[in-house]
Amino acid sequence: MNNIKIFYGFSHVLTEVALALVPLIIFFLFFQIVYLKLPKEKIVKLLIGLVLTFMGLSLFLQGVHIGFLPVGEQMGIALGKLPNKWMLIVIGFVLGFVATFAEPAVRILNYEVEKVSSGYIPQKVMLYTLSIGVAVSIAVSMVRIIYGIPLMYFLVPGYLIALILIKFSTQTFVAIAFDSGGVATGPMTVTFVLAMAIGVASAIEGRDPLLDGFGMISLVAISPILSVLILGLLYGRKEKEIEQECKHCELEAEVNSNDSKKGSS
Repeated sequence: MNNIKIFYGFSHVLTEVALALVPLIIFFLFFQIVYLKLPKEKIVKLLIGLVLTFMGLSLFLQGVHIGFLPVGEQMGIALGKLPNKWMLIVIGFVLGFVATFAEPAVRILNYEVEKVSSGYIPQKVMLYTLSIGVAVSIAVSMVRIIYGIPLMYFLVPGYLIALILIKFSTQTFVAIAFDSGGVATGPMTVTFVLAMAIGVASAIEGRDPLLDGFGMISLVAISPILSVLILGLLYGRKEKEIEQECKHCELEAEVNSNDSKKGSS
């Protein structure tokens, strides 16, 4: 059995992460000297967080290179050889849901949405909305790979539907929706699911991994936009129902008060 070289190429990963963080450190130092002037305690905490971020990103990217990408591709090749190709659609749905459910960036977005909306849009509602949206998009991507359907047949209608939904949704949900599209295409989805799609395309006869394997992330980016905009429509309908109920209660209160006045007179 061949030994797995866990830290093969780790020095290159460390260099890449360091180069990515250096501009952020320079910007922080500039604002700290000129504007922020934070106390030493907070600076120490920021430095500790910076070190943890550096090590976390480095270890994560190393894990992606030696684990996620190879395993995802091998899974895709094995799934592409299944006799019943329709199973790929179900498996893609499940993997898309799980990958988004575990996406760290999605958790952060959901937390911020709940905090800013004062609990009006709960984290769980956003989490399930995004997870189901991405799951559907990956299932559709599997359909595209199996039958060789061009990518534009999905992207053009998807963005047209999104533009139509924007007119009927509130500005709050429109802003959240377009942020969700970028957040959902995080490291979990890109590293694992994309590698799996390329493996599936390479295993199915007559499919080109370059043409059919890629393009999944574009569908993943549009699906959260659609799902959040639809959620906004549901919230808008709920608000209208609440307003109607309030108006009905006010009318009943006015009628009761008028009846009481007539009775007293």
